[in-house]
Amino acid sequence: MFEQILDNVRQRAPLIHCITNYITTNDCANIVLACGASPTMAEAEQEAADIASVAGAVDINIGNLNTMTVRAMHRAIAAANQAGVPVVLDPVGAGASAYRMDTLREFFSAYQFAVVRGNVSELLAVGGAASNTKGVDAGAADAVTEENLEERVAFFKQLSASLGAVVSVSGAIDIIASPERAYICRNGHPMMSRVTGTGCMLSALTAAFCGANHDQILEAAAAATAVMGVAGDIARKKTEEMGGGTGTFRVCLMDAVSLMDAQTLQGGMNIEIR
Repeated sequence: MFEQILDNVRQRAPLIHCITNYITTNDCANIVLACGASPTMAEAEQEAADIASVAGAVDINIGNLNTMTVRAMHRAIAAANQAGVPVVLDPVGAGASAYRMDTLREFFSAYQFAVVRGNVSELLAVGGAASNTKGVDAGAADAVTEENLEERVAFFKQLSASLGAVVSVSGAIDIIASPERAYICRNGHPMMSRVTGTGCMLSALTAAFCGANHDQILEAAAAATAVMGVAGDIARKKTEEMGGGTGTFRVCLMDAVSLMDAQTLQGGMNIEIR
């Protein structure tokens, strides 16, 4: 099934409207291209609605908020909702500041999201639970482990029901949850957390997969996570072979996504359903 979702991205090449932060704009655009979709990084409020309404999906990332981008985000999300275009929200740094939380409350009260994707600390904060966020990074105390997995799965299924959106949680163990079902993914490598923007890239990748698979949002979000995780495993192996560090890893990660095929994904992913 994930293999068909991946193939749909390549065959349909959806336009993905990304309003992200300037720190990761280039990486997000390149990861969308790497998977076979087409990115546009337009953030001017004057055109945000026009572009969102004709996109395959919209990716909203609050990693570096300012008044102008928030206005553009409102226009893009509203237009996407009206046009039936799926919106992926990355609540970067949720819980780190009142401004971010206030912005998220405005979004959740006014709009519908297909996927809300972030790290565990961010999504605990979104769900109103205690969170140990470290700015834009997850706190170690919040990590999903084998010991607390069932508890975390139950929490994020409930959050999914509350938000009316798939909840995609990244970490050492990934959880991609709807109210009734959750995918658990155990791919990836800790080096991914040492490269700026891998979470932002995953959100853009998730939007690309949703943009090509409107009728399978949960599976599309899970497939995107699996692709990114398998790519991380491949990139780490290649980096070790080359004697490289985080810079080499970043390039190898992008390469692995661009070269991902059904056989590689099927042979490398470690995923289960709960």
